[in-house]
Amino acid sequence: MAIEDFKIGDRFASPSKTLTDAHFLFFSGLTGDNHPIHYDVEYAKQKGFRGPLAHGLLLASMTALGASPGSQVADGLVFVEQGCRFLRAAIPGDTIHPQLLVDKIWQDGPREFVRLITRIQ
Repeated sequence: MAIEDFKIGDRFASPSKTLTDAHFLFFSGLTGDNHPIHYDVEYAKQKGFRGPLAHGLLLASMTALGASPGSQVADGLVFVEQGCRFLRAAIPGDTIHPQLLVDKIWQDGPREFVRLITRIQ
């Protein structure tokens, strides 16, 4: 399949995932981001949260197109840019539901682009 198989408004839902301490620890080990907000329950509560917060980039990575049914359409696509806004905290025990929406399709010279809006509910 190719870019022509994408249509504006197409939606792809990735499998839901229930966050665990293991997700946080693995991501911390991989990236070196060991800020206590991500693992220290009391520290997080002192800062006004229900528990340790998921790393923002961990959540962003869970919206990967390759983890969704859209990967069947995405043959040959290359990831070139990402922007993120984090609107609420996610903690261990929360179940997330990543969704992707095809927002724009365009061509610039020989290169073709697809802009996806990703959300986690």
